[in-house]
Amino acid sequence: MIKKIIFLLLLMNHLWLKGQCAMCKATVESNAEAGGALADGLNEGILYLMAFPYLILGAIAFAWWRHEKK
Repeated sequence: MIKKIIFLLLLMNHLWLKGQCAMCKATVESNAEAGGALADGLNEGILYLMAFPYLILGAIAFAWWRHEKK
């Protein structure tokens, strides 16, 4: 049960993560100071693009585990 809770907490961790490099962060900060709303969209886009390799690897690992289980 504790493993499931920890897994869910780590899964929901993306809500407050910042997925920006130093250059992107500087650009977003200067845009935010000028009144722009670029930060939210850029951060969500980076996290969205970052999620797919993990999903693909997870699917491959699950298929492999399922195949080995038989």
